[in-house]
Amino acid sequence: MCVSSNMAGLRHADMQKYDRSSCWVCAVFLTLAARLIAQTDASDVLTVTDANWTLILQGEWMIKFYAPWCPACQHLQTDWESLGRQSESLGISVGRVDVTQQPGLSGRFLVTTLPTIFHAKDGNFRKYVSSRTIEDIQAYVEQKKWAMVEPVPGWKSPSSLLMSGMANLFRLSVCIRQIHTYLTNTLGIPSWGSYMIFAIIIQMLVLIADCIWPSRPKHREDKTVVIVKEEVSEEEVEDILMEEKGTSDLDNESERVSGDESTEEEGAMSDGAAAAESSMRKRKPQAQNTTEGT
Repeated sequence: MCVSSNMAGLRHADMQKYDRSSCWVCAVFLTLAARLIAQTDASDVLTVTDANWTLILQGEWMIKFYAPWCPACQHLQTDWESLGRQSESLGISVGRVDVTQQPGLSGRFLVTTLPTIFHAKDGNFRKYVSSRTIEDIQAYVEQKKWAMVEPVPGWKSPSSLLMSGMANLFRLSVCIRQIHTYLTNTLGIPSWGSYMIFAIIIQMLVLIADCIWPSRPKHREDKTVVIVKEEVSEEEVEDILMEEKGTSDLDNESERVSGDESTEEEGAMSDGAAAAESSMRKRKPQAQNTTEGT
């Protein structure tokens, strides 16, 4: 009896161990299956980052810019995942950009509102401004309504040099904001103290740049002129003086000629006035004689 009871106890313990191990196996299997399904769904929508954004320059794409805290973006999430599952039948690729994680791309595309949707076709980008329902987005792609929309001009294209600079500015602004948050929240420095630190850093950068690339002084040109004058020989100085004297003599001679001409004109005018006066005197006696004769 004791042996049978011991055997029964061992079998019961083995069954419990087997049940526990089978439960663990089922739990692990379900977890792996859930992860596999999640990865399959996520692979339909490509996460676009600064490292792989050039992929959207080829082929046809629908890209969504969103933020996790945006209510409108959360409302669009289900339809966007559905669009990703239908991307193969539509002949397009579907991507998404988290602007909180990729500030450079938000600057490159000049994203100012959320959510923002872009259609890309072989490097030509068009902003989608229609309804955000899955049916309207599908019709936009299937019926090629994007062909009636003017593409983004070349200077605003995400691949242009200007937009590359804008992306760097957005990254710099986010970096400065993170440093400011660290200084104020973590270290407890007041806001004005953080601003003073940034002002000192900027001043130091300006001084360093001035030391590396100094500006040219304006008085260098004057010095060169003085040096040139000192290097002139005495013979050249005498030639210059003679030329100046010759020009002054010519000026004096021209003044004399003009003075003689003016005196001659004055003399002619005075002679004319005297002749006129004498003729007037001769006329007066003749007039008196005629009156006496009458």
